[in-house]
Amino acid sequence: MIIADLQKIEGRTYPARRRTQNLVGGASPIQATNFALGYVTLEPHGGQVPWHNQEQEEVYFIVSGTGEMCLGEERQVLTTGQAAYIPSGVFHQLTNIGAEPLLMIYCYGPAGDVAHWKQELAGTLPKAGVDAPSLPAGAAPQCTEKP
Repeated sequence: MIIADLQKIEGRTYPARRRTQNLVGGASPIQATNFALGYVTLEPHGGQVPWHNQEQEEVYFIVSGTGEMCLGEERQVLTTGQAAYIPSGVFHQLTNIGAEPLLMIYCYGPAGDVAHWKQELAGTLPKAGVDAPSLPAGAAPQCTEKP
């Protein structure tokens, strides 16, 4: 039996003030072909999964906290216990708008790397409204550099 223990997975911290721990795929001991799964902590007041898109379809499930979810031209608040479906190819962003850490689980498929992780670390993430579609009106700005 292969076990991924969240308490033992260091994860990675990204410039947009989030920590991602791979539970299935990436550096996890569990590897799958059809999906990847991870646990993400967004820092209070602005920690973010920045505006990006990918080939895989995905679901974000909010374990605790409050976030602003942007999906294509839509913007909505997500709270504890809610999940959002992200179709393949659609730009999306999740920003913690609360005073506590936002904890979420992502699941995307098929498995494999998503370009935005490397782009964010390299500082080459496409900028909303310049290299990528604009964010919905009133949305928190995309974080492309560490504040």
